[in-house]
Amino acid sequence: MADYMVYWLVLILVATSMCTTEAAATTYNVITFGAKPDGQTDASQPFLKAWASACRSVQQSKIYAPKGRYLLKQVTFTGPCRNQIKVQIDGTLVAPDDYRVIGNSNYWILFILINNISIIGGTLDAKGAGFWACRRSGKNCPVGANSITFNRANDVVISGLTSINSQLMHLVINSCNNVMVRNVGIVAPDLSPNTDGIHVQYSTGVTITGSSIKTGDDCISIGPGTRNLWMEKIQCGPGHGVSIGSLGRDYNEAGVQNLTLTDSVFSGSDNGLRVKTWARPSNGFVRDIHYRNILMKNVHNPIIIDQNYCPSNQGCPHQGSGIKISSISYENIQGTSTTEVAMIFDCSPINPCTDISLRDIKISLVNSGTKAKSYCKNIGGRTSGVILPDNCL
Repeated sequence: MADYMVYWLVLILVATSMCTTEAAATTYNVITFGAKPDGQTDASQPFLKAWASACRSVQQSKIYAPKGRYLLKQVTFTGPCRNQIKVQIDGTLVAPDDYRVIGNSNYWILFILINNISIIGGTLDAKGAGFWACRRSGKNCPVGANSITFNRANDVVISGLTSINSQLMHLVINSCNNVMVRNVGIVAPDLSPNTDGIHVQYSTGVTITGSSIKTGDDCISIGPGTRNLWMEKIQCGPGHGVSIGSLGRDYNEAGVQNLTLTDSVFSGSDNGLRVKTWARPSNGFVRDIHYRNILMKNVHNPIIIDQNYCPSNQGCPHQGSGIKISSISYENIQGTSTTEVAMIFDCSPINPCTDISLRDIKISLVNSGTKAKSYCKNIGGRTSGVILPDNCL
């Protein structure tokens, strides 16, 4: 009997040891695959080889980039993979000096068809200044590249990442589910064109928290098909604010639903809380949007709904937006506006905004003895608490 018990005890210990080994992550250091952290030697293939090894591993894997600078051309990390992968970057990934190398690719770093992926730390330096200069010159320029894109990925964590000087958007989340973005830093000059900080579209269950975004376009842009988006503790500015849209460019377009932005600060941004739709027929919608506990510091348009977006008056003059906007709440929004009209609700004549709620709004005109104003058109809703500027609902 004693021998029998010892036999089963040994089996249990062996099984436990095997489980522990399988659960432990296998580390793939990009240096061992030939990457040189000198910022001059192309490290694209070493990174892709490390990815291939991690992706086919049956164990949890970690790809590790130690301190240093790693030159990367356009790279695509493709799944599906066999187990969870963690990418830990202690160094900086740098783009080539010639902006055309990645500028013809639409993206610089792409993760696609992946489940259970985490990106921890690191800095992305896309060296976008050359591309912006080309755009400003009116020359024949490449299409440009977003810095890091997640396409059709699920259960994603992006933590502690810094992105600077992206050619176009810094971080794109497209057709993904369950994404956590936390403590990221995004930096680009305030006049850098189309350098949105974080862009989300056709995705469900995205959380963005504890992040600082200083850029030349929207701090966070929210495209069609976005649902269940939670944003908190965002520092925005300079930039164009947190923008839903522009929506309605296409007639058949997925709606935007159940978004919350809370406990955030806008400093010197062109916009604060913005919804923007094309002035043309479409069948999309925006509903169940909640803004609360927001501080505005010298913001150009602190609160704005613009359903008459029609750049260059091409293809949309004298039409009404088909986007149906409803159930938007603004609660405890305070601070200063640099423009006299601090709240603008310019809604569609064919689809007026409905169920708009204002509660405890206190926005004053910066450095002026006059009060800020509000503007309402084609809107219905309700107010409670103190409303400054004067309510126009």
